This record gives sequence, structure tokens and C-alpha cells, in this order.
Amino acid sequence: MSINIAIDGPAGAGKSTIARRIAKELSFIYVDTGAMYRAMAIHLLRMGTPMEDQAAIEANCQSAEISIAYEQGEQQVLLGGENVTALLRTEEVGNMASVSSANPVVREKLLNLQRNLAASQNVVMDGRDIGTTVLPDADVKIYLTASVHTRALRRYHELEEKGEICDLAVIEKDISDRDYRDMHR
Repeated sequence: MSINIAIDGPAGAGKSTIARRIAKELSFIYVDTGAMYRAMAIHLLRMGTPMEDQAAIEANCQSAEISIAYEQGEQQVLLGGENVTALLRTEEVGNMASVSSANPVVREKLLNLQRNLAASQNVVMDGRDIGTTVLPDADVKIYLTASVHTRALRRYHELEEKGEICDLAVIEKDISDRDYRDMHR
């Protein structure tokens, strides 16, 4: 029997950072569900899918082949066998992931992958609805949060470290918009 820990919270609250630390400490597998949605977003963007076209999102998500691998304990996300982990954290991908993750067809496709991972091994899984939808019977449930400004500042510094030019006000607006979409899906 596997042990599951669910960590939920809004974008940029530090879920992944905390989840990785817990997983490492307990020698559990860390599952970043947001990375799966971001891989789906890359697939949709590569197919030229308009963000506002839900029918196209539903149709195009069907051909996405997303899988998870682990290298030296670190989660790697594969899209059609290609490791896309390094491409996941751009604003464009994040925005498409936020929009497409509200689509029931996308959610159902990734839900099965997430549940299968949790059924077969001890996991720490983070996302927006892990404790309520993905793993409602998780052994431990944690909810992390922080203000929009704090989360935007965190993201701003992450992007700055990567050498990306960014605007704090734009990041704050993106996070506010994401929060709204997450609360109304």
C-alpha cells in the first residue's frame, strides 16, 4: 500500500519547493502535476492551438503523449519521448497551462496518469486540486498560500536568475488572472 501526501495552493506559493523537500526527506517520489499541465501546454502551443478555442484544446490534447521519468531522483517530463523539462517554466507556457487545465478533457487525460503514479508508489504530489480531486483520500493534505505580491516577487526573482527580462506588474497581473481562472473552473 502506498502513502500519498497532497500539497495544494495557488500559483507561486512554493508548493514545488516544499514538496521536493518533503519527498527527499521521506525518500518518496515527487510528482509535480503542474509540470504535466505545462507539458500539455507545450504540446498545444506547438500545434498552434488558440488559447481561447476550447474545442481545439480538446481535440489537440488527445494526441499528447506525456510521461514522467526520474533521473537521479528528479522528475523529468517527457512529451512524445522528448524531455521538455527545461521548457516548462516560461510565462507563455504557464498561461496556456492555466487556460487548458480548466478544460475537462485535458484534466481527465492527466488525472489518470497522476492517479496511476500515486497508486503504485509513495508520492508527494503538488498542484491546485490534489487533495480534493486527484487524491481525495491522501494520507496527508497540506494547503500553502501567499499574497499575490509575494508570489509575483518570487516568480520575478526566478525569472531574473534565468536571465529573462520581466516586469513585476505583468507577473502580478498574470498570477491574479491565473488565480481567477483556477477559482472559476
